[in-house]
Amino acid sequence: MPIFRLSDKILFPPTELAEPDGLLAVGGDLGPERLLAAYEQGIFPWYGPGDPILWWSPSPRLIIELNDFRVPRRLGRLIRQQLFTITMDRAFGRVIDACATIPRRREQSTWIVPEMVQAYTRLHQLGFAHSVECWRQGELAGGLYGVAMGKIFFGESMFSRSPNSSKVALATLVDQLKKWGFALIDCQVASDHLLQFGAREVSRRNFEKRLNDAITDPGPLPGQWRLEKDK
Repeated sequence: MPIFRLSDKILFPPTELAEPDGLLAVGGDLGPERLLAAYEQGIFPWYGPGDPILWWSPSPRLIIELNDFRVPRRLGRLIRQQLFTITMDRAFGRVIDACATIPRRREQSTWIVPEMVQAYTRLHQLGFAHSVECWRQGELAGGLYGVAMGKIFFGESMFSRSPNSSKVALATLVDQLKKWGFALIDCQVASDHLLQFGAREVSRRNFEKRLNDAITDPGPLPGQWRLEKDK
């Protein structure tokens, strides 16, 4: 299969034409219009330093059904201890910078290149990208960020400076999304870290059906998010 090269038009090829590894297209830009059009079709950018922009639609796809989310017993005890303070959209820039710079196991370099940071910061300014911050004693201990459209949250990345802090952020996000009537979190590709919470793999066709239902279901209007307890 050829890899499709994108033009200036905001158009993507059909996702079923993706390579076996999920690679669908190359090129284009990271402007808000193209990014939102990509997410609407279950497509996301992912590439490394020095590479062209690569667009992906993997199958299978990892998702978290919010009603099936599992909190491991040890994590539940940690949450009940209330050692962390959780906020939303209070420090998006610091969260994405930490996701881009803090080393991860088995990863030699980050895929969150400066152009990605700029692009998602712009989406945040437009009210589509959101962060969850986990604080301990006034310091940013962990967090995550992603994109929300309709009633689906597309998880992008998470980080921890303090053990389990990003897990607490994720559990808090799930609880809030359930209150807002969200359907699922897109986790893109499988990882042991997320499988422990009940994430599961589904086919591209299954995912895109769920995506279409969630996208067309009105969710919170674009804008800054706050936990309900913060209101």
